[in-house]
Amino acid sequence: MPEEFDVVIAGCGAAGLSAAVAAAEAGARVAIVERAPRDERGGQSRYTEAYLRMKSEHEVTDDFETHLAENCGGYLDPKLVEETARPVADRVAAARALSLAEPDFIQKIADEAGPTIAWLKRLGAKFDFLPTQFLTKSQPRLLPVGGGEALVEALAARAEQLNATFFYQTTATSLQVEEDGRVSGLIVRQENSGRRVLKGKVILACGGFEGNSEMLARYMGPRSVNLRPICRGAYFNRGEGIQMALDIGAATAGDFGSYHAEPIDPRATGSEPSVFIFPYGILVNKDGVRFTDEAPGTVDAYYERVTRRIYDQTDGIAYVILDAKHRDVPNYRLALRTDQPPFVGETIEALAKAIDVSAETLKRTVETYNAACVEGEFRALELDGLATKGLSPPKSNWARPIDKGPYHAYPIISANVFTFGGLKIDTDGRVLDSDGGVIPGLYAAGEITGVYYRNYTGATSVLKGLVYGRLAGTHAASRTNT
Repeated sequence: MPEEFDVVIAGCGAAGLSAAVAAAEAGARVAIVERAPRDERGGQSRYTEAYLRMKSEHEVTDDFETHLAENCGGYLDPKLVEETARPVADRVAAARALSLAEPDFIQKIADEAGPTIAWLKRLGAKFDFLPTQFLTKSQPRLLPVGGGEALVEALAARAEQLNATFFYQTTATSLQVEEDGRVSGLIVRQENSGRRVLKGKVILACGGFEGNSEMLARYMGPRSVNLRPICRGAYFNRGEGIQMALDIGAATAGDFGSYHAEPIDPRATGSEPSVFIFPYGILVNKDGVRFTDEAPGTVDAYYERVTRRIYDQTDGIAYVILDAKHRDVPNYRLALRTDQPPFVGETIEALAKAIDVSAETLKRTVETYNAACVEGEFRALELDGLATKGLSPPKSNWARPIDKGPYHAYPIISANVFTFGGLKIDTDGRVLDSDGGVIPGLYAAGEITGVYYRNYTGATSVLKGLVYGRLAGTHAASRTNT
């Protein structure tokens, strides 16, 4: 027999739990479906530091809306983009489900960020401007004290207090849809009790498809085998939520062929073993050749673009080559989250042997780079404009000769933090269909909702999930049929 709830949520991360608490606080009977066991609940949210692109607990950063708008669509017809400023019912048909994050969608995140942080604080979460792994940065970042795990536990505790029902080790498989198109429940599969039907409005908050190799290959191509999910929680994200919504005609948004890239050490264990030290050295591929500007700007603003160039190399791997002077950079260890030591060589040739690249080629690469370095003031923690001269590709900042042993190297690959492609929602969190209309009874929040193209606007994903989770939960708890 179906089990009756008012709101059924697939996913127990920051977005899903925000939805659950908001709905339960509004008086709804809430069910939360979580693929992981209880001690691993929270998906990727549990493992992230949860950077928030805010300049205070009340306001987003000055560039928030602009940066998101610049990276929320492809090369779209400008006339169609203009249509997105009009009410949905008044738009031409081609613009009703346009695959981009619309201005009111972005504005809603900015407007609701402060109230959402205040709401989380009332639940016991704490926030501060703590040190980050970025030694240079262009925008401030607010962090929850205790990271994403603290957010997950604070929200889950409140949901439990409000008598939400948790279904652990349970997988959402499909939507129950009535003849009139209304979503009326979620069909799930449990390890020990088989198929169950949970009746109620449905909020999909179960992430992207980082843990689904078939979907990665389908949308990103066979080279996606060189990607690694950023953390253990990402392996639970297998794309069923996206697929079940597409199966009933949901509209898409975000770039399905791309993802948020972060540089990590492939040897490392644990969550997010990032390597952000590369602006102070040079990057070489398996052939021992440089292939990109390692320091085009502050590391927080440019690491994704550099990491994508690493992904383009043979086997999706590169090495950052450093000399002993990198240890003079203040707090340089903050930029190294790997639990593995560097490869070390007293000479460049010895380092080349350690990382299995051609010693002759690497020596020539380093000598060519050193010859292009010029005299100037090295300022490690700000853009110093100390650039190479006559070198292709150039190095735009922090270009000092690599000439003091011992020499160090870290391998770097691109991690898949989250996939960009997902579902399109409105400002209440309701999933839209391919004609731009609302699918009654269906909501979405978090990384399952598509926003980004080309370049991720850093420190916005968790914030987007928290805001739209709360909005979706509140709206779904209302007694309307939509």
